[in-house]
Amino acid sequence: MLVAKRILPIIVFSQFCCTSLWFASNAVMPDLLLNYNLGASALGHLTSAVQFGFISGTLIFAIFGIADRFSPSKVFLICALLGAFFNLTIISEGHTLNTLLLLRFLTGFSLAGIYPVGMKIASDYYLKGLGKSLGFLVGALVLGTAFPHLLKDITTTGTLPWMTVLITTSVLSVLGGLLIFLLIPDGPYRHPKLKKDFSAPFKVFRNSRFRAAAFGYFGHMWELYAFWAFVPVALQIYREIHPGAIFNIPLLSFIIIGSGGIACVLGGYISANFGIRKTAATALFLSGCCCLLSPLLLLQNSPTAVIVFLIFWGLMVVADSPLFSTLVAQNAIAESRGTALTIVNSIGFGITILSIQILNFLTEVIDPIYLFVVLATGPTFGLRSLFRKSSSEV
Repeated sequence: MLVAKRILPIIVFSQFCCTSLWFASNAVMPDLLLNYNLGASALGHLTSAVQFGFISGTLIFAIFGIADRFSPSKVFLICALLGAFFNLTIISEGHTLNTLLLLRFLTGFSLAGIYPVGMKIASDYYLKGLGKSLGFLVGALVLGTAFPHLLKDITTTGTLPWMTVLITTSVLSVLGGLLIFLLIPDGPYRHPKLKKDFSAPFKVFRNSRFRAAAFGYFGHMWELYAFWAFVPVALQIYREIHPGAIFNIPLLSFIIIGSGGIACVLGGYISANFGIRKTAATALFLSGCCCLLSPLLLLQNSPTAVIVFLIFWGLMVVADSPLFSTLVAQNAIAESRGTALTIVNSIGFGITILSIQILNFLTEVIDPIYLFVVLATGPTFGLRSLFRKSSSEV
């Protein structure tokens, strides 16, 4: 019990440090556009490059069973160091859109050894209460994702150079990797896979309960990262519709995205009383409603109402994430748990590229107030998958 109390905070803090790499470029996007003479569409392309790198990395990790065959702590360290390096390299001069896309791709590839491997480490220490543990872990991911926006606000207020955001997130990634490597040994419930099994990523989907959990996660992912990526865009859209609205977009982006970390933790506790599947489905339903209601809220001439709405959406859009990951982990065999988590992450983040690029395209062809309605198809699919008769026991 003492070990569990010591282990979880370290994993959570390390996850926060390393996942701050994820949206580091988004936080300084206006500076990248200005300094490297990029077009407005670079937002979607650079965000998708990270996602594509993550997908490629998780696919390779899953096929070769990296998280199950090798020490997860060592894998975490190596990827944290590589991610820090690729992130930091953005501040060098002479970049083009192509070189920035490559660096963000490699950063995303490195994150494949951080986020799902961090969940694998947690699942190796916690069999009971895994939902609560992953709630803290995904909460750390959310805060790490939002943190660059806070850094951007601090640098703008304190007249520090925009490169400070990238330097700080890289330093944090190194710190997080070292903490995991030095302080977190392999967990007591780890069952290393000694043989290669290239078919393992596909075998896990034969289990109907695993498949239902995975499909629910895929519907959730259709909405999640597109919403996160376009939170600053939503705030800018509102400000253009209502010129009298005055607010700090970087700071509000941090609050809206970062608030989801609280929801992840609370969702873990709530699920202990109401069940993991029901809790996940409730959050997914409410976030889907937010997608549909977004045009009405953006038209309201009340900045306070819109901010409250976006914060609520930020809570609901990610509250189900650790719960779906818990269902995936619980319905995978122990020897392939790392592979199962990794392949589900790989497919899920592949879906995020599609939704982000669709929003990127729609910004130029439809009235922007309707931009987020298309995201409701994800929660609809996820809910349908969760409540099919074949998944009634999930």
